[in-house]
Amino acid sequence: MKRISSDMGISDMQFYLKRKEEAISNIQNQIGSNNRLNQLRDDPIAASHAVRYESFLARLDRYETNTKYAMEHFSNTYDYLNESNAILQRIRELAVTGANGVYSADEHKIMAVEVNELLKELVAISNKTGPDTKQAFAGDKVFTEPFRTVEGRVDGGDESMIVRVEYRGAGATRRAEISDRTFLELDLGGDEAFWAERMKIFSSTDATDYRVQAAGSFFIDGVEIQAAPGDTLPAIVAKINDSAAPVKAYIDPDSRGLVLEGTTPHLMRAEDREGGATVLRDLGIINGNMQNNAPNWSNTARVHGGSIFDMVIRLRDAMLRSDHEFIGSQGIAGMDLAVSNIAVKMADVGSRQERAEMTWQRINREIPDITNMLSRETGLDLTDAATELKMFQLAHQAVLQTAAKIIPPSLLDFLR
Repeated sequence: MKRISSDMGISDMQFYLKRKEEAISNIQNQIGSNNRLNQLRDDPIAASHAVRYESFLARLDRYETNTKYAMEHFSNTYDYLNESNAILQRIRELAVTGANGVYSADEHKIMAVEVNELLKELVAISNKTGPDTKQAFAGDKVFTEPFRTVEGRVDGGDESMIVRVEYRGAGATRRAEISDRTFLELDLGGDEAFWAERMKIFSSTDATDYRVQAAGSFFIDGVEIQAAPGDTLPAIVAKINDSAAPVKAYIDPDSRGLVLEGTTPHLMRAEDREGGATVLRDLGIINGNMQNNAPNWSNTARVHGGSIFDMVIRLRDAMLRSDHEFIGSQGIAGMDLAVSNIAVKMADVGSRQERAEMTWQRINREIPDITNMLSRETGLDLTDAATELKMFQLAHQAVLQTAAKIIPPSLLDFLR
């Protein structure tokens, strides 16, 4: 015979009352947080969607920050290049004026003094520090002053003047991620922005019988090129030309040595990998690897191709000599190269800035869309929630009243 306990009704009543109280508490928490997914079990599918949306929004926020920084960075860089272009245009005007043979040596000297002051301002712009306290044209060595001046006496000058400007920055390698696995090059190194001529390095070492003795690699403008044992000079030339380095290589028909020529105006860099083959040293291109970005070309190699500063210095020195023929030929030609390169770099920076702006606009269109999708999964309709809460409260009150009637009186009820 099955025995029915008098406590079973009370236990069942307490169980269902607790369930109603939990439901009321859950709705109250949802209203307080304005989120219907306080726990994963509330809606597992919606919760999985919400996690993906939140992750995507976090990435979009990072990309938006990166593109905004890139836009500001490119805007500052463009302004610096534009200032440099204005200075170069003024120097070119002086060159055109000085090429006229009617001017005396004293008048040429007055022009040279102005050119020298403009050169100082050009160096100052190339060493500009941006609002982020980083050097604008130092490449990834953002806390190193990229250009160092060397001063000395110049024939015809009354005071110490800049005789050489050396680049001490590095290559431009900083990138900003602006979307999934998509990067934007941030920096424009001074070795590109302030260069005028395409560099050429002629080795005087006859490499007719040259063979690579041990496996290794070497770097040209940061691009690694592998060399295998037995490689001849033509094989090395072919590997350089097949690489991504912005140079072309060929064999000098006179010296039978290696020649490297830049495809764009920039400061060429060449190094052998440490502990490996010494291909570039054996071919007479370099003396050793670069130290503090100092030039490492072989003493026997012929190096051609100068910077914008070299063009200005040559023009100034010609004015001090009152050499109007040099001013009218090589002087103006050098300034034309300088102005042309600055214009190309301004166009490059402008195109990067435009890409960053378009990406920023796209991201700011995506963020509201993804936010709305997240809201649809996790958002709470306060009207429905308030109605549901009131229904649960009424049901809970009814249960309590019913329980008070059906639960039998206990000894405590008679002691009141």
